[in-house]
Amino acid sequence: MRRATFLLAKDPTVDHGGDIALSRLVMRIARESMSVDSIALSRRPEPSPDADVTRISKPPVSASRLVARSLLNRRSTVHERFDVPALRAEIERRDPDLFVAEHNYMTESFLRSSHRGRTPLYLNTVNSESLIFREIRGLPGRLEAVRILADEVRTARAAVSVGVYDSDEAEMYRSRGVPRVSWLDLTLPPAAQAPVAATGTRLVFLGDRTWPPNHEAFELIAQWWPDIARGIPGAELVVVGRRRAGDGPRALPEGMTDIGFADDLDAVLESARALVAPVLTGGGVRVKLLESASRGLPVVGTAAALGSHTDIFGIPVADDREQFVQSCRRFLLDRDAAVRESDRLYEVNRSRWEERVPHRRIEEWLAS
Repeated sequence: MRRATFLLAKDPTVDHGGDIALSRLVMRIARESMSVDSIALSRRPEPSPDADVTRISKPPVSASRLVARSLLNRRSTVHERFDVPALRAEIERRDPDLFVAEHNYMTESFLRSSHRGRTPLYLNTVNSESLIFREIRGLPGRLEAVRILADEVRTARAAVSVGVYDSDEAEMYRSRGVPRVSWLDLTLPPAAQAPVAATGTRLVFLGDRTWPPNHEAFELIAQWWPDIARGIPGAELVVVGRRRAGDGPRALPEGMTDIGFADDLDAVLESARALVAPVLTGGGVRVKLLESASRGLPVVGTAAALGSHTDIFGIPVADDREQFVQSCRRFLLDRDAAVRESDRLYEVNRSRWEERVPHRRIEEWLAS
């Protein structure tokens, strides 16, 4: 049996978020055909409770030193940050049949090790940091995005095969001379179906707002909510997810509630008629969509939120304000329409998992 070591930017035993959720899924599927362990950057100093996870302390960031090293080594600050000596030393101690880096920047320590050119490296890009910097971080971000993209292409070319979560991203890499790119059109195993028929006039927004695209979407739904709720008695929008650092509770339109981190996320999602995702900056992980589909919870989303999965799930794109508002109002005003969409979405996801489509995608990628 082949042995694979995954290189993770987060600790799968304690961290949350869409990227690490899908990393867990990829490793779960990979374990069906190979032995899997991982090396994870972690803020926890003690040994991991999971014997298959080796923790490496995530070093603190000194902005001045990081910029200086970035200029010296001609790498973006994002990629420079993840070239960690302790991680490189742990990679040197391993002798698997292959390494799998989750995120482009997690290849940097591998590429400085003696395994380069000797042990196959597979790369799962997860999301495009260059896209996020270009769209969210103003002029400095647009300038840095050029350097990040150069690093992303460089690391992709160094891999035996590249996996991506978006078909447009796959085409981007192919157009830049990366020959072996696989679209990992993953979906999640079916969960208990959401009880949409028993819900009231409630929608839910789900997203960790420490991630800039989610905060941007939160600001947008706060603007659109009064139009969505107008004339609908008892209409509610519940916002779930960590707030951006330094943000506290704020005044919101009537019917909109920000509960922050939810101790019982299942209970919140089971109370909702649909999930709303007015995301403007897309690419990479769309776990909110995948989780909703696994439960049969209807989704109203933009093209950036739905990505390449819009065709898989047959969810129409609601890109402009009027489309988005009307789609939300339809589910709030017509419970039967929401129930029909719930049944349809749940069946699409269930069939896909039972036919082992996600499993084949991972097996084919790691066998290439």
